[in-house]
Amino acid sequence: MKRNIFLILILFLGIKSYAHHISGGEIYYTYLGKSTTDTSKLLYKITLVLYKDTAVNGSSTSVASLKGDYNISIYRGDNQQLLFNTVVIAKNYDYMLMKTYSPCLVKKPPVAFSVMTLDTIIEVPNLDDGIYVSHSLCCRVDEIINVQSLNSGATFWVKIPGINENKFAPLNSSAIFNRKDTILICKNFPINLDFSATDSDGDSLFYSFANGYSSITAISTNTLPTTADAPPFTTVNYIAPYIFSQPLGVGVTINPTTGFVSGNAPDSAGVYLIAVWVDEYRNGFKIAQHKKEFQIRVDDCEYTAANLKPTYITCDPRDSLRFSFKNEFITDTTTTQYHWDFGELNLTTDTSSKPSPTYTYSDTGVFMMKLTVLNNLGCTSSDSAIVKIFPGYIANFKSVGYCYQNPFIFTNTTYAKYGFTDSVHWDFGELSLTTDTSTLAVSSYQYLTPGNRMVHLYAHSNKGCIDTVSHLITVLDKPTINLPFKDTLICSIDTLQLKSSSNGVSYLWTPNKWILNNQVPNPLVFPKKSTTYMLTVTDHSCVSNDSIRVNVLDFITVDAGPNVNICLGDSFKMQTTSYALSYVWTPALTLDDSTKKYPIATPTKRATTYYVKANLGKCQDRDSVTIFTSPHPKITLSPDTSICLGDTVRLFGSNYNGDVFSWSPTTFLSDSNSLSPLIKPTISTTYILTSSYLTGCLKPKKDTIKINIVQPFTVFAGRDTSVVFVQPLQLSALVKDASDKQFVWTRFPIQFPNYLNDTSSQYPIATLPQKVDSVYYIVKAFTKENCVAFDTVRILVYKVPPEIFVPTAFTPNEDGKNDIIKPIPVGIKYLNYFNVYNRWGQLLFTTNEMGRGWDGKVNGVYQNSAAFIFTVQGVDYLGNSIYKKGTFVLIR
Repeated sequence: MKRNIFLILILFLGIKSYAHHISGGEIYYTYLGKSTTDTSKLLYKITLVLYKDTAVNGSSTSVASLKGDYNISIYRGDNQQLLFNTVVIAKNYDYMLMKTYSPCLVKKPPVAFSVMTLDTIIEVPNLDDGIYVSHSLCCRVDEIINVQSLNSGATFWVKIPGINENKFAPLNSSAIFNRKDTILICKNFPINLDFSATDSDGDSLFYSFANGYSSITAISTNTLPTTADAPPFTTVNYIAPYIFSQPLGVGVTINPTTGFVSGNAPDSAGVYLIAVWVDEYRNGFKIAQHKKEFQIRVDDCEYTAANLKPTYITCDPRDSLRFSFKNEFITDTTTTQYHWDFGELNLTTDTSSKPSPTYTYSDTGVFMMKLTVLNNLGCTSSDSAIVKIFPGYIANFKSVGYCYQNPFIFTNTTYAKYGFTDSVHWDFGELSLTTDTSTLAVSSYQYLTPGNRMVHLYAHSNKGCIDTVSHLITVLDKPTINLPFKDTLICSIDTLQLKSSSNGVSYLWTPNKWILNNQVPNPLVFPKKSTTYMLTVTDHSCVSNDSIRVNVLDFITVDAGPNVNICLGDSFKMQTTSYALSYVWTPALTLDDSTKKYPIATPTKRATTYYVKANLGKCQDRDSVTIFTSPHPKITLSPDTSICLGDTVRLFGSNYNGDVFSWSPTTFLSDSNSLSPLIKPTISTTYILTSSYLTGCLKPKKDTIKINIVQPFTVFAGRDTSVVFVQPLQLSALVKDASDKQFVWTRFPIQFPNYLNDTSSQYPIATLPQKVDSVYYIVKAFTKENCVAFDTVRILVYKVPPEIFVPTAFTPNEDGKNDIIKPIPVGIKYLNYFNVYNRWGQLLFTTNEMGRGWDGKVNGVYQNSAAFIFTVQGVDYLGNSIYKKGTFVLIR
């Protein structure tokens, strides 16, 4: 395949604006023959046709100009790569299409289009896959009703096929759409648009609706692009309910052989996009395709017109000869005169001047009626219709059937006073099927499932009468059979009554052997060997079947099971083995039901023997079983307890009477084989003691004890402190969760007085005399488990009044000596503040914590040697405020 790219002179025409009123266009080609300079190339004339709406009223947007040249782009058909860069296509001629209005058009919307054709000749390689020619522009009219026109643009294109598509395709010329009068469509009015084309090669033409195409390139530039869009081209988006194959709605279609678009116009005025393909066929093969696109305006119009239905018919079941007529034209508001001729040839009085007359015909028959309407503009419009008068046609049918197992027979019983029924159509009411139909007067149909069906009959007479009727029929299921049992036993010397119920009509039991009256629902049977009796129930030829198996035994046995041991107070379900159908157990006092095959026994004695009598009709057998009871083992553990971490406790098990026992878990146990082992757990643990018998009652007995571990704790008696003699000092024992702890305070040595108001308080008050220089107190905190914690506090007793001392100098050199300056309270209960200032009165440090002081830094920066000012205030144990102010020296 040749891939030579031929450059054609590129001309650029700047277009400053392109308004939104281009209303359509197309591109087609004409084959001119082979190149005279290179016979491997082909010559084509490319024609671009553009339409512009010039009758835009009330628009602030300027009307688009069709003056000047336009650009087309040519792409390869095999890979969609640009074959030629932009080709300028020059204007050939332009003209105006003006609407010629009929006098029957009362309201005349303005309709005018400017049409311009542009063409150029191109020389291209004879490519196997042909070429694409395209032209893109911006923009479409805003708010087109059936497509999303905003930011949509337009691309007109055509493909010149290559030899791969058809051997005749490259040597072909496009079909050309005919350009006739302008298009005026009135909303809700019948339309007849001519999209026909002619073909110079004599090819067969076929028409269909096509997609409109957008332009990505033109929208992105908002201009006429130098290079048009490349294939594959982008289609516009249609707005529901419209689609490209129904551009004006479901009622508008295109004739595939004539290209005429017909139907009723939409009921909304506005602009609609419509595009049409014309396909060319030669010798039965499609060789080319060409598209025309047009934006059609639907307007509000007023017409004067006569419009009748093709045929009117009355088949009134009441035998009436009356018929009412009206002009079928949708908006008949302009007509001033009506003349009706109802078509009775022998009468001159069969006329009316009313808009909607009612006429009674003198006899039955077929008549040609005519309507003529006039308006004051000189418009005369006529239409004719056939009127058929054949009253007395009533559709009806009868059905015979019962259930879904057999066909229903449907018979047409339609009444026709005149003529006869010449065709019928049945719909048998299967909503999920389309095959449940027939055209036979007498039809048969078999339903697949039961249920209600609505059956429809559509009847047509040779006089043209049509009537329909519907009847609801019930399709029944086959007869139901209810059997209380389907498998049973009898003794060979017994008689058994079989039982059944059904909505059927007739019954038949088979085989007719060892049975009394096999045609009743509940016969008696006395088989001598096992027999299956089959029941057949019939209702209107609908049949159901079911069966009962009667097993016959010459004798029966019963085994009550082996003797068993259970725990006293427990229950036991009997393990009976027998084919009997009835049972009687004794004694019944400790049984839940003495007539069951497997009763539950709850004996209260050491040994109880139960007797059973089993019956199958007249066949009988007996047996017995003894149930022994044993008491449960006993065991008791000491109650739950708590110990301190590290302590040892003994577990006590008592009342033990089992054969074996076991502890769980065995962790921390001193001896798991002892009933009373010592334990020293590190975490809280629940221990389980299990006792069991080796015989008799085998259910183990369990008891539990939980050992809770009290974790270690600490008590804090406070920092060593000082007090002035005779002033009270409140001590405190700080401990976590003090609610479960008790306290004891003692003085060391203990032989001296303790001077405390309450030695068992968590917060006692000490009042020390002048003769005491210092004192040590020991506080003991303990739990109810006697878990203990201790702490001490030393108290210095000053022989001076309450005071706050502040040193006169300190040396913050981090040698561990005199590195901070802090107040030394004597007889002070708490500190309100201790403030440090520089000589300019700037606050450098503050605290209200006793024992805390200043380290000589401000914001982490060491201060130079200097004098500083302090103020300090505290409250003594009598509530008196102590204030002091002074200076100290920082020495480096």
